[in-house]
Amino acid sequence: MKQQCPAMESWFNKARFGMFIHWGHCSQRGLELSWPLVGGVGALPNGQSVGVDEYHSTAKTFNPTNWDARALAKIAKRAGMQYAVLTSKHHDGYSLFHTKYSDYSIEYSPFKRDIVREYTDAFRAEGLKVGLYYSLIDWHHPDYPTFLESDKPYKWGAWRRSTPEQWNRFVEFMFAQMRELLTNYGKIDLLWFDGGWERTPEEWKSREFVEMIHSLQPEVVINDRIPGYGDYQTPEQAVPPKPPEGPWETCLTINNSWGYNPSDKDLKSTRSLIHTLCEVAGKGGNLLLNVSPMGDGALPPEQVERLEAIADWMSRNNEAIIGTDPGLEPWQFYGPSTRRGNRVYLHVLAKPYESVSVRGVKVKHVGDARPLSSTISLKVRKRVSAADSLFNRDPIGELVIATPDSALDSMATVIAVDFQQ
Repeated sequence: MKQQCPAMESWFNKARFGMFIHWGHCSQRGLELSWPLVGGVGALPNGQSVGVDEYHSTAKTFNPTNWDARALAKIAKRAGMQYAVLTSKHHDGYSLFHTKYSDYSIEYSPFKRDIVREYTDAFRAEGLKVGLYYSLIDWHHPDYPTFLESDKPYKWGAWRRSTPEQWNRFVEFMFAQMRELLTNYGKIDLLWFDGGWERTPEEWKSREFVEMIHSLQPEVVINDRIPGYGDYQTPEQAVPPKPPEGPWETCLTINNSWGYNPSDKDLKSTRSLIHTLCEVAGKGGNLLLNVSPMGDGALPPEQVERLEAIADWMSRNNEAIIGTDPGLEPWQFYGPSTRRGNRVYLHVLAKPYESVSVRGVKVKHVGDARPLSSTISLKVRKRVSAADSLFNRDPIGELVIATPDSALDSMATVIAVDFQQ
């Protein structure tokens, strides 16, 4: 990892919660983004397989008249999200922005409007940081080269390669599109790249690419999927058992699909999503939760329902997530915990019997303990060993915090414990 850019400290390292938006013309048919055109991939168990021409054909009919960037930004804000990332171009090569370098874009659809511009304007207006996803892979560009039916099945490490002349033209195209994104849409706070596995850092011209990016947007945060570069790590679809070294962000879907896929009914519950957010925050990471607009531009009702329920929970518990540091060591409390100054937040993710315990703290420094979802104070008992009680003026011991039913939140209970200097 290279030396950390200033924006990492100024906002990313403690953002804790963001919105990923996977969307494309294929959403009209309820297809996963890009992968169906190459026959699917094992990592997406609910993915599909369609013909290449059939997949690309819906670019001609894409007309998401119910797309409302402002409404989406507002629900992200209510849910406590601090930033968002939109797929400006996925592996299929389709651009959700107006570009001079391709006619395979939203500009040439019946909708015509610039999705990226509407997104950046709307989310910025809500005070959220703006990020863009951009795939290095382009299975539509003739010089990449275009993925054909004869290339199926997709074989890792055996993808068809272009000539040196074709590749030089493609790299020029990639650089040109990135210049458009970084000069035409105001300040871009984050770039989320993907698809680097098909070529080497030298072929991608990774160093030159990153240098160009920083010359146009010096404060932009870049993920770790430009081979050889990146400000932070991006574990996918799971919370790491141990926090990675350095800054990190877990990206997670609500079902098992990134794009709108109504056949995928394996939905995570709101409670599960909130618990994941608590665990990620407790380990010092960010959660980038994916949503997938339908073909008409609106979010699926089941995703809206979960976002609104998260917003309700965050309205009571936001201070325990956003802007916090990791709290106690795992042996001190059976669950995630976060910290803000002298206040520690205990994230109680299972219903306690009568109390919860915190171990290894200076008990004389403990002040009030209360659940964030109510105004009641909780009874706290302090336990220390006999020897410490007799001979130690500042003993280390255990807190036993009472948890009556009136203190419990139906989704996840957060108890704030104040410590005095």
